[in-house]
Amino acid sequence: MNENNKSVYELDGIPPFSSAAILGLQHILAMFAGNVAPLIIVANAMGLPMEQKTFLIQCCMFMAGVATLIQTYPIGPIGARLPIVMGTSFGFLPAAISISAKYGLAGVLGASFVGGFFEMIIGAFLRPLRKFFPPVVTGTVLLSIGLSLLPVGIKYFAGGVGAKDFGSPSNLLLGSIVLITVLFFKQFTRGITSMSSILIGLIVGYIVAIPMGKIDFSPIANAKLISFPTPLKYGMTFHLDAILAMLLMYVLTAVETVGDISGITMGGANREATDKELSGGVMADGFGSALAALFNVLPNTSFSQNVGIVALTGIMNRFTVAVGAMFLIVAGLFPKAGALVALMPQSVLGGASIVMFSMIAISGINLITKEPLQGRNSIIVAVAIGLGFGLGSVPEAIAYFPESVKMIFGGSGMVVTGTIALLLNIILPEDSEEELVQPKVNLVAKAQS
Repeated sequence: MNENNKSVYELDGIPPFSSAAILGLQHILAMFAGNVAPLIIVANAMGLPMEQKTFLIQCCMFMAGVATLIQTYPIGPIGARLPIVMGTSFGFLPAAISISAKYGLAGVLGASFVGGFFEMIIGAFLRPLRKFFPPVVTGTVLLSIGLSLLPVGIKYFAGGVGAKDFGSPSNLLLGSIVLITVLFFKQFTRGITSMSSILIGLIVGYIVAIPMGKIDFSPIANAKLISFPTPLKYGMTFHLDAILAMLLMYVLTAVETVGDISGITMGGANREATDKELSGGVMADGFGSALAALFNVLPNTSFSQNVGIVALTGIMNRFTVAVGAMFLIVAGLFPKAGALVALMPQSVLGGASIVMFSMIAISGINLITKEPLQGRNSIIVAVAIGLGFGLGSVPEAIAYFPESVKMIFGGSGMVVTGTIALLLNIILPEDSEEELVQPKVNLVAKAQS
């Protein structure tokens, strides 16, 4: 095996397991809380008892690991063959809560199962649709994802939504310690310590949180030693209105996945994603979501925070992510292992999230500016970000719309941004050569004057 084949910076490199384990664990720690949080929220909304919540979290971790393996090491055309980390999607949360109130968890799972195959069809025909997703569109979606995640990162940083000490000096101090640690090891060290700066920051924050009294280890003692996820425990029911609501979310998830895949290739290899990578990635999104429904959990999708890790570290290696996926599967089989990671204080995760989420936005900017940001392209970005991010920041602006509309177009604003960018790219005519040259002439004239 030559040196390139051992490099963590090579897509197909097989680095030593010790390095792969550290870098893989870094990915898992970054997504762990976000992976289990949507199910916890739905379980709370349905009033499920603690043992059922624990079981759902176990299924959630197990399926995220399986779906990640499919993305990194594809099954035929299903999978992007890229270091994509999969997990339970926050995007489906509003629809899942609404459907569960009417049809229970079985209705949510039935709609998710059908939707998963629908997204696979989208992925299979993505190649002829690729022309609708140039860098200005995918970059704008990616920028929107990064911007929309920043408030989430700050909320983690301050202790997590609902925390009794939200915004307390101790939470802000803990998050700051993690942030400073990440920056120090990333910028002032070399080799494995620089590459695993996020993991080091999370571990340092975890250790510091113990004497601060922010970690209660009793859940580890109460967790079972080993337990296997049971498929179809809650059954499935199929209702047309629930399925239609889910199908719309799957379309938007496909757009987000295209943005995430573009972010990985741009941040890790400074290139655009290929048709095969985009098609396989979206198909794996759908296939993983259908499997997740069989195992009682919400749809799986690519995780944007892990795109941020690739952009920050430059490590675009699928073997390290696959090793991380095995950690997730183990955590799903051994609840005590999962409980140990789940105890991480939100402010610790927030310290690392701020950097990771910001790097997603930077990757989007890099994609957008692959072509001159002027004329038609500037209009697309301006209107999409202006309306999308604006409405996401001020959801009261659509307070008089029906609940279904608010559910889809409120929230982060990513849906609005992606939809507008896609439509404007189709509607607006291409710039003429004169229109592209004129701004350059004006800039030169100003500089000479």
